[in-house]
Amino acid sequence: MNLAERIDKYLTTEEVARRYRVAPGTVRYWRHIGYLPDGIKRGRRVLHDPDVLDQWDAEQAENEAA
Repeated sequence: MNLAERIDKYLTTEEVARRYRVAPGTVRYWRHIGYLPDGIKRGRRVLHDPDVLDQWDAEQAENEAA
């Protein structure tokens, strides 16, 4: 995987908001209270690994089923 592919893999706050159909402010709040997995800070942006979010989604689904 080259550098461009690795960079494109990560999601911005806005992309995470679209994924969960919430406002970007909600994503920032979730990060602040520790509800959402931590992202990677790059400059002023916080980027999220979609693989980590997929794993988090699976854990949330397990918790709801229990």
